Amino acid sequence: MTGSQFGLFGTDPWWLVILKVVAIFAMLVLLTLFTIWWERRVVSRMQNRIGPNRTGPQGLLQSLMDGVKLALKEEIIPKTAHLAVYWVAPIVSATAAFMAFAVIPFGPTVSIFGVETPLQLTDFPVSVLYVLAIASIGIYGIVLAGWSSGSTYPLLGGLRSSAQMISYEIAMGLAFVAVFLYAGSMSTSEIVAAQQPIWFAVILLPSFLIYTTAMVGETNRAPFDLPEAEGEIVGGFHTEYSSLKFALFFLAEYINMVTVSALATTLFLGGWMAPWPLSLWEGANQGWWPMLWWLIKVQIFIFVFIWLRGTLPRMRYDQFMKFGWKVLIPVSIAWIMIVSVARVLRNDVTMSTTEILVYGAILIALLLVVSWIMQSRADRRERALEEELERKRTATFDPMEANYPVPPLPGQSFTFTSRRAAAQGTTIVQEPPATDTPGDDSQGEESHA
Repeated sequence: MTGSQFGLFGTDPWWLVILKVVAIFAMLVLLTLFTIWWERRVVSRMQNRIGPNRTGPQGLLQSLMDGVKLALKEEIIPKTAHLAVYWVAPIVSATAAFMAFAVIPFGPTVSIFGVETPLQLTDFPVSVLYVLAIASIGIYGIVLAGWSSGSTYPLLGGLRSSAQMISYEIAMGLAFVAVFLYAGSMSTSEIVAAQQPIWFAVILLPSFLIYTTAMVGETNRAPFDLPEAEGEIVGGFHTEYSSLKFALFFLAEYINMVTVSALATTLFLGGWMAPWPLSLWEGANQGWWPMLWWLIKVQIFIFVFIWLRGTLPRMRYDQFMKFGWKVLIPVSIAWIMIVSVARVLRNDVTMSTTEILVYGAILIALLLVVSWIMQSRADRRERALEEELERKRTATFDPMEANYPVPPLPGQSFTFTSRRAAAQGTTIVQEPPATDTPGDDSQGEESHA
């Protein structure tokens, strides 16, 4: 059984630290190029297209050529842009994306040029909080990019993106609390070691589902890609960016996909440890093999990102924010309460199994009753609102009630007297049309008459 490697950090020589930094940087760039190619190939297969297949074997070099072309294109900077912030914003986003990988474990202790070192750059007691802090800093790059462009649509995209990322970071952070309670630590290496013999994705399934949902919203990916809703606000916060600066935002987005996938692998899928039945092999969790298992798990999460983009339509922004604040966050808080009570009852040796089951049943019953009462009240309010709207819609409308003509709302009926009808002593009743059928001119002819 593999133990914690927490005590091995901080002893590497300087050249080994630099080697690890360069290796992580190169791995993230290569993963980004591969992910872009893989996304285009998978989505093209879903849509019965060919996809990139010209540059390199099976089109593998297409992403690299696109990056080179993008970096060499002419750069256009708006006249109203704040140049200093305009330049800093993409650097902040890309740097924050790279920094988050400093505490991600890739494998156990190995020998590199005769030095025993863990396959992880560093680790400390609050490593997961460090990842959340770095993700929060990345939001500044998006907000500053929208503001510094000096244009309305990038500003709206930046504000929308910041609201989205902050909202879903709350649910993401709450999903981690149950992991901390079970692992007894916020260190990534110790959390991986605590997932033996069973992964936290199994025993903490609600936390795993909440995190996987929140990580899609956190990375602005479909169906939650509202900051870049082309049909609403052009291209979002990076509308006024081009050339290499746009490439940095593009790079940061895909590295963030890898980061949240690696964090999900670390916290819920046993990190670099081999899955069953590979774990029955004695050497599965030794040497460099665990890095292969880690890569496979991360690529499974990235495939889920691609699969969601190719299958689900984009949500409305109000639906998206309602889902985050009124569903994910309350469910996360309720689940944390259940996990906390379960851990306390389990650690209390004076309580029997029967008492734990009884208290658990009472807690679940109370939660169900409270949720039923709250849902019933919400349904009653919604029905009352619908009845009030229906009453107003069907009420007779007086267009001259305010001593000047007011047009009716859709669905309202009213009575008016035209000059010709007044001379003849008759009135005309205007009723709402039953259907809005193309080519039906009867309503228009009646109004004209």
